[in-house]
Amino acid sequence: MKILVCNIGSTSFKFKLYEMNDEQVLARGGCERIGGEGSSWSVELAGGHKAQATEPLPDHAAAIEACLKVLTDRKDGCLASLEDLSAVGYKAVHGGDVGDPVRIDEAVLAEMERFSDVAPAHNPAYIAAMKAFSAKLPNTPQVAAFETGFHQTIPRSRLVYGIPYEWTSELGVRRYGFHGASHRYIAVRTAELLGRDDLKVISCHLGGSSSICAIDSGRSVANSFGMTPQSGLPHNNRVGEFDTYALLKLLDKTDHDVRTLLSMMAKQGGLLGISGVSNDLRDIERAAAEGSERATLAIETLAESVRHYIGAYLVALNGADVIVFTGGIGENGVAFRARVCSGLDWFGIELDPERNTARGGEVTLSTDTSRVRLMSIPTNEELIVARQTRAVLQGGA
Repeated sequence: MKILVCNIGSTSFKFKLYEMNDEQVLARGGCERIGGEGSSWSVELAGGHKAQATEPLPDHAAAIEACLKVLTDRKDGCLASLEDLSAVGYKAVHGGDVGDPVRIDEAVLAEMERFSDVAPAHNPAYIAAMKAFSAKLPNTPQVAAFETGFHQTIPRSRLVYGIPYEWTSELGVRRYGFHGASHRYIAVRTAELLGRDDLKVISCHLGGSSSICAIDSGRSVANSFGMTPQSGLPHNNRVGEFDTYALLKLLDKTDHDVRTLLSMMAKQGGLLGISGVSNDLRDIERAAAEGSERATLAIETLAESVRHYIGAYLVALNGADVIVFTGGIGENGVAFRARVCSGLDWFGIELDPERNTARGGEVTLSTDTSRVRLMSIPTNEELIVARQTRAVLQGGA
């Protein structure tokens, strides 16, 4: 069974092709700058063959066509034909009330469209790609595994806002949570590594987009994201937590309307907005080392936000067995992990300085006497989506 897993951005398309009999990655690749100048694609096959090119890719349909052509190349490709694909699975973002992985049909597309206003950088691009694949492969099943799906088990008291209840019941305004595939993988993999399925885990997905998740016995019980991917922790250039009433001040003191202000918070906020240097923590850390106070403030702000949610989720879980760091920052941010874990010894959280020098890989970071185990585990969102897609095809989702 061969399953193509797609990760779609507004100007990007990334994929992995799996042989699900042994969960081997047969190919990976994608396209960048779709619809703009300098658009390009690249594909790497398991056998070592690589192909890449810079060429016009006016839309997602053209990007998909370019990649599929390489996968079916008779000499080097890993598909004899497109009919060899059992399904296409998507690491989709916002499905509203659609929870479990589901075959894509008009009703699913309509629900995604209904929530495009709160996921404008994600849902329209996914809808376009799904329609393009449907036109290219009309007989191949497509499955959407929404990022919100893992968080369907969060208690309702942690989902609702303090707003008129009709806004929640009729318009769907509530917290949904995201990064579900990543946090689900961490839940599964931590249980495998430690040989327990009753673990209390705080999963810290830290990267360009970041979130914290409380997991009890494999089930999400809290997530730092709210209704949109703009919320929670400060992100690379997205605002994170923000008092909406502050918009009144901005509307009064600037020449911008609401939509412009929201766009600025989505593109010029977060670490970029605070530091004034970059949206990449590595650049910010270098600037801080050179004396930039704003860069230092950006690092401290993100760390304090992570610590805030760890504290909240220690309460939600009544303690924790494991705190896992994943994502680009989580797996490689040696100094950042130390900052997050500093002064948490009252909770039995003790980071081992020598073990914390590890970058990447599945490693323990805590001391032998730490009551809470600290770990770094690389996430694998695409594998989760591939497994979920297979389960849908087999009727087990």
